[in-house]
Amino acid sequence: MPDPEPGPGETLVRLRAAALNRRDLFVTYGQYPGARPEALPVILGSDGSGEVVAHGDGAQTAPPEGSEVIINPALYWGADQDKPGREYRILGLPDDGTFAQLVKVPTENVFRKPSHLTHEQAAAFPLAALTAYRALVTRGRVREGETVVVTGAGGGVATFLVQLAHALGARVFVTSGSDEKIERAKELGAEGGVNYRSERWDRELKEMTGGGADLSVDSVGGEVFNALVGLAKPGSRIVTFGATAGPVPKLVLPRIFLKHLTVLGTAMGSNVDFEGALRLYGERGLIPIISKTFTLEETREALEFMESGEGMGKIVLRIPQ
Repeated sequence: MPDPEPGPGETLVRLRAAALNRRDLFVTYGQYPGARPEALPVILGSDGSGEVVAHGDGAQTAPPEGSEVIINPALYWGADQDKPGREYRILGLPDDGTFAQLVKVPTENVFRKPSHLTHEQAAAFPLAALTAYRALVTRGRVREGETVVVTGAGGGVATFLVQLAHALGARVFVTSGSDEKIERAKELGAEGGVNYRSERWDRELKEMTGGGADLSVDSVGGEVFNALVGLAKPGSRIVTFGATAGPVPKLVLPRIFLKHLTVLGTAMGSNVDFEGALRLYGERGLIPIISKTFTLEETREALEFMESGEGMGKIVLRIPQ
């Protein structure tokens, strides 16, 4: 591919590291919205860290050339913090993404890299940390001392959710299909967890939490969502950003409205959310969890590793210079 050149309001970044998301895997199978033949070929990758190479016109407020930076992949969110605008899209489709040596992005999406993070650690941050921060803080409005339940521990976003909730003073509990991943979540700050493959895991979790959840953050959907409704304390919140288990079967609405529950949807986040997440990671010295690192030439193997469901945390690509 030819080297990209920054246009007006754009910045060119030389990438040192990138990271994978499920989105990239779905695009390879044509199972992601917009992955039509006419949109291809496209360079995958939403997450990246590197150095500023050049700016287009109108980028005076951007980090100067040579600055170490991190990219917010939520492009053109718009001014409304409650929802993205019509031009909103995610880096890596339709725009060429970060599985490359160079990428151009809107200057407003380029932020200084936290100094305590390596490029590999910073590359693991953007999409997952942004999603987790908006779900937990902006939408979920987590408060110190609350009981928070995170489903699907082991995934990239769930790992950030555990780190963030613990850092903000919440009691964190997780669900997972792997006892090993539950133990890893405890190392990140979770107080406990249950294996959803066990019978009546929801009752076990309710007893473990001491009465239920003030806030549940769910990426699973399906029967798990129904269990979270039962686990919820009266007046509590459930934030959903995924449905890996599919639709919610036989949802009984009175269980929601008689408990005065608030159900919130979310996905990705704005530059304001991204700044908030960066600030929190910088102030608390938090470090993203990396599951495994590959080279850019090994992207196929990295995608296959992601599909296998092994490991915990983010999968990172080192970019050759």
